Amino acid sequence: MTRNCLSALLLGLLTTGAAAGENWAEKMFEASRHDFGSVARGAKTEFEFVVKNIYLEDVHISDVRSSCGCTQVSIKSPTLKTYETGAIVASINTPSFRGQKGATITVTFDRPQFAQVQLQTSVFIRSDVMLEPGVVAIGSVEQGLSSERKITVARNGRSDWQILEVRSANPHLSGEAVQTQRDRFQVAYELTVRLNGSAPAGYLRDHLVLVTNDGQSGEIPVPVEGVIQAPITVSPPSLFMGVLQPGEKVTKQLVVRGKKPFRITSVRCEDTSFEFAPSQGEEPKSLHLVPVTFVAGQSPGKVLKTIRIETDLAEIPPELPAYAVVSP
Repeated sequence: MTRNCLSALLLGLLTTGAAAGENWAEKMFEASRHDFGSVARGAKTEFEFVVKNIYLEDVHISDVRSSCGCTQVSIKSPTLKTYETGAIVASINTPSFRGQKGATITVTFDRPQFAQVQLQTSVFIRSDVMLEPGVVAIGSVEQGLSSERKITVARNGRSDWQILEVRSANPHLSGEAVQTQRDRFQVAYELTVRLNGSAPAGYLRDHLVLVTNDGQSGEIPVPVEGVIQAPITVSPPSLFMGVLQPGEKVTKQLVVRGKKPFRITSVRCEDTSFEFAPSQGEEPKSLHLVPVTFVAGQSPGKVLKTIRIETDLAEIPPELPAYAVVSP
């Protein structure tokens, strides 16, 4: 009974409680609607409605459905613990649909109690512009190396169509369009997309913009995806130590991997509540298990810090967030 009361009190400290009606579920979403704008036929077109559990209880998404076949939906991480983040992924079926489309996405929660949230999408799928393939797939690239991929962009029904410029908001991505065909039926370009060697490690999910002479519909997004592989990776990418009473101690484990054998020279955190076993001068190896111990202090609330792992292999030490909740 005492623990239940403490949990209820802490929940109130974190945010408005789930008992305050279905609005509790809406508060977890960063956005409730998204306009994809004008997209090319065949283009891979997705958006993630990010959802973050801001409550003490586990949150579970039991179902998600779309009102239109033009929008396919899926759930990333149906169960979310405190401060964990997931997403509802909305994918537009650009090969099969044309014109202005919209969908209502209904997300159903069954824990900690029943609730439904509705999300909205809208898109205009062009029938005259096509990407082949529908996404620039960079693939897996080692950090520090550059990469280049090509796709075809075609426009039907306008012989004077031109790609005037290729824009990128990402300093690590650039593109160049070269005309390969022009007749009264179709204009085609070969689009070369380049990833430079300064791109940071992690998943790449971005887009270039083709600026054309099509007037109000003159900008066409081109999705780009890939993975930049760091020499050292750490899992999980964020470490949740749990909900603890003051003075309580918990230990969890990090898995540190490298592409070749390496040594861990130090593991550090600016908060002394996080403790690490000292290195024993182990031989270099490709996989290390690093225990992390957290000792809850006397002040209630959320503790969020950064763990830094230094090795003899990576020039840029990997970092990850570590967090915990201390109960009153």
